[in-house]
Amino acid sequence: MNIRVVDLAQFTNGDEAQKKAFVAQLGKAYEDVGFVAVKNHGIPKELIADLYKHVQQFFSLPLEQKRKYEIPELAGQRGYTSFGKEHAKGSDAPDLKEFFQYGQTVPIDHPLKPEYPDNVKVKEVAGFDDTIFNSYRAFEKSGKSLLQAIAIYLSLDENYFDNYVEQGNSIVRAIHYPPITHEPKSAIRAEQHEDINLITLLVGASAGGLEILTKANEWVGVTSLPDQIVVNVGDMLQRLTNNKLKSTTHRVVNPPRVLWHTSRFSIPFFLHPKSAMNLSCLADCIDEGHPKLYQDITAGEYLDERLREIGLKK
Repeated sequence: MNIRVVDLAQFTNGDEAQKKAFVAQLGKAYEDVGFVAVKNHGIPKELIADLYKHVQQFFSLPLEQKRKYEIPELAGQRGYTSFGKEHAKGSDAPDLKEFFQYGQTVPIDHPLKPEYPDNVKVKEVAGFDDTIFNSYRAFEKSGKSLLQAIAIYLSLDENYFDNYVEQGNSIVRAIHYPPITHEPKSAIRAEQHEDINLITLLVGASAGGLEILTKANEWVGVTSLPDQIVVNVGDMLQRLTNNKLKSTTHRVVNPPRVLWHTSRFSIPFFLHPKSAMNLSCLADCIDEGHPKLYQDITAGEYLDERLREIGLKK
């Protein structure tokens, strides 16, 4: 499925007409499908290449070395999570992946510091820490611009989301789906799910496998070009907009048998707001035809609820 391609440069560097056209294209795609491919996204391709290189080096380390970076009390929000620990909401089957997460960094005296554990430093892979930090900041910048366009589409102030996502609780997740070594019980590597956050930015996975569930209840593969990133709506944004914007169900399927011997790497950036953000449905998204669908909740409360549902938090 070729999802709609939008050009972020139209919004960040274009004239008023180009900016207006971008907002309309993005908003319509998020109402209809919940996914877009973004070109001219502002994340340097050299940085993306370095990020994938270092991530692959990390996952190539022996398991006993990777497990030194697994800290159970952090509920997977920092450092390494070993194979088969996470499952989709509503599923008991573990996803066939291991992953490493890197979160927000703020000064030691920042009011939010108690909410953000220190990131786990990787000693064995030179350049890993600097590269993932620089990637995090690049993702943040692009995500902030996309949210500004979404705010305009929702008839909010363009900078409505800015204060919520600056020093927000966003996460870079580096995922490794190892080679398949025996007949799998299922064709699924990561069970169907929706993302928790506001929006997710995905820089090209090293192999195919991503599928989304269409309105016709059919699974279709999603493709994008190497110079594009895929950006989808998460449950927090769907909740905030009372289902006006669509958090689309998606999954990762196993490759063809001839490619079972290969790994798949994927690096999404889950853009979260500060935990205090109120996710109560926007008044403009509620009317007689669209009654309020969700109870009031903060982003922090919702994240905590979902981490328990997917098995990362007890």
